[in-house]
Amino acid sequence: MQLSADKVKSKLMARVEEISGEKVLGCYQCGKCSAGCPMAEVMEYLPHRLLRLLQLGDEEAALASRIIWLCAACHTCASRCPRSVDLSRIMEALRMVLLREGNRFVDPASLPHKLLDEVPQQALVGGFRKYS
Repeated sequence: MQLSADKVKSKLMARVEEISGEKVLGCYQCGKCSAGCPMAEVMEYLPHRLLRLLQLGDEEAALASRIIWLCAACHTCASRCPRSVDLSRIMEALRMVLLREGNRFVDPASLPHKLLDEVPQQALVGGFRKYS
């Protein structure tokens, strides 16, 4: 049996590639994205490992990861990648997949009213564009 991208590509990987315009299988796990990621130390595992989960078809683990929500979208990963894979665009696509399915990282109704009065409106709008 011959192995090809069409045979290993999961539905999630296809959706992520369609939304992001990036090739998940383009990553060969060099780790340069993770080495430059300013958020890597607070993630449960390194960013390039999320791509590995997608490559291996472990959709459940990929979508359950907090990494998706912790990505700062700074595009440092893209500038460091020798294959020009923009991991932050893939993270955004994963967030979009989850949000389209009704999943939220933060429920706006759960925030205390006092916080809503104290936080700048621009911060709330920016945050909820990403998290809800």
